[in-house]
Amino acid sequence: MAGLIRQTDIEEVKARTNIADIIGDYVTLKSAGVGSMKGLCPFHDERSPSFHVRPQVGFYHCFGCGESGDVYSFLQKMDHVSFSEAVERLAGRVGLDLHYEDGSGAAPDHGNRARLLAANQAASDFFVDQLGSAGAEVGRAFLGQRGFDAAAATRFGVGFAPKSWDELTNHLRGRGFTTEELTLSGLVSSGDRGIYDRFRGRLVWPIRDITGQTIGFGARKLLDDDKGPKYLNTPESPVYHKAQVLYGLDLAKRDISRSHQVVVVEGYTDVMACHLAGITTAVATCGTSFGVDHIKVLRRVLGDDSGVGEVVFTFDPDAAGQKAAMRAFSEEQRFSAQTYVAVGPEGLDPCDLRLQRGDDAVRRLVDSKKPMFEFMIRQILSQYNLDTVEGRTAALRAAAPIVGDIRDPVLRPGYTRELARMLGVDMGEVAKAVSNAQSGARSSASGGANAPRHAGAVEAPAERPFSLVELPGDPVTRLERDGLMAMLQRPTLIGRDILDSAVQTSFTNTSLAVVRDAMAASLAHFEAPDWLDRVVSEVPDTFKNLVQELAMANLPERTEKDVARYVREITIVLIDKDLLRLKAELLGRLRRADASDTEIYRTLQRELVRVEAERRALREE
Repeated sequence: MAGLIRQTDIEEVKARTNIADIIGDYVTLKSAGVGSMKGLCPFHDERSPSFHVRPQVGFYHCFGCGESGDVYSFLQKMDHVSFSEAVERLAGRVGLDLHYEDGSGAAPDHGNRARLLAANQAASDFFVDQLGSAGAEVGRAFLGQRGFDAAAATRFGVGFAPKSWDELTNHLRGRGFTTEELTLSGLVSSGDRGIYDRFRGRLVWPIRDITGQTIGFGARKLLDDDKGPKYLNTPESPVYHKAQVLYGLDLAKRDISRSHQVVVVEGYTDVMACHLAGITTAVATCGTSFGVDHIKVLRRVLGDDSGVGEVVFTFDPDAAGQKAAMRAFSEEQRFSAQTYVAVGPEGLDPCDLRLQRGDDAVRRLVDSKKPMFEFMIRQILSQYNLDTVEGRTAALRAAAPIVGDIRDPVLRPGYTRELARMLGVDMGEVAKAVSNAQSGARSSASGGANAPRHAGAVEAPAERPFSLVELPGDPVTRLERDGLMAMLQRPTLIGRDILDSAVQTSFTNTSLAVVRDAMAASLAHFEAPDWLDRVVSEVPDTFKNLVQELAMANLPERTEKDVARYVREITIVLIDKDLLRLKAELLGRLRRADASDTEIYRTLQRELVRVEAERRALREE
């Protein structure tokens, strides 16, 4: 198990980070009052801003779609990185060295990660500079022959590795990188003659992670005397894991997320061709087959939980392309999105198609996509002689499980009829074969982790989150709401003594009382940077949204001085309201008390005196 980042470091990074600075890289924020900023929500389309950021609270909340969280969750949602990656990025930004606690095994060497990323970026800059050199004419010619000009090369960071034994090695050593760091990053190799550049005399593409950091390279052979493979990639390293990387995802992620479509192509030049033709959702694997880890990455970017997205695969019509199609189809069930296949006319890949027929032809290729199931059925039927009874029977046995696997029960009958038409077989016979295939699949996968999904399955509805707008508008509820807003947002301006009294007051609104109780449970940490996090963690899930909305709602003051006065006054009024209630109860009990019972009578009078003393003390605050 990898080492975990120390909790104190996580809190320190968050305390040093201004959330508005981070969100401001994605959203144009404007002032919305003291300590509040707002802009158009990045998580849903809207015409007027409902997305609020409170730097002092360290939280954001959209009153339109309900998205909310801290700076870590924002980066996770926007850039689709893990929690640890978000912490590491911000730690690098604020210059804090992180410490890692051991898991069940040895902790990875996280300390080298920043150095390896820096080495890769320095190498990328070197390759880009070399593309303009005299020795890189062969690389520029290759790009030009495939329809890519200098602007396209710059857009995708394409560079050139000179045909030299150690020019890159010496360049990076001159910038302070050690042989160990260069070896660990995969930029150099070692042999009988010592250390040498891994990439030599090749056109080079930087491979970036989803955040845009260069983690490796893919290099294309150009010279006849190069005895290496056609494409040579960075080996596995602490920062580069080819099974989890998709080339172009850093450029495509925003449009993938917005359009809920991704186009999976087979090479770097295909990605370039698609993006230049306007298909800005194109990505490609890096020297490996499309697999489960790639699917996990794409599902996060797609927001693949509603079934409305599209995953379009482009395959070459040759044997290798057909094999790739079969592999992709074997994992198709892992997507909620609908899957499609697009095959270019005359078997042209997107790069050649753009070169020969222009950008519009690339767009038409994607538009002409066919459902993955239809493609696979046709592929299977092409392997049998449908002119014979034996061939049709064997083809039906092979194709029926594919139709049975279709998760949408509305589509399945249509494909059953289509299969019957393709085979020239009675509809009833095909329907029976499909039904038998489904029964067999259910039997073999019953209770297992690989059981097929069923689009018609009904899940129990989750409880609906409670929202601020649902609170009644009576004066008492408004006072309780405003008091909680003040205490959540500016507890240090109020002070511990007043907060202690405020969280013990009675509330008429039961929903707000839940928030009050969570604040009481977290009060020891009211000065800590994670005060709001602790309050949120104490409430039931259906009330988390209410806490976040209370923490993000605007306070009705315009200057910092006014805010300091207001939050204390509103909290004192909240306490006084409760003391006034208690006074009324005591007076009622006093009127009902038996005057001859002097002990009870005096106790009630002492309580009344105490309540009045507390009220006077509050007014003097």
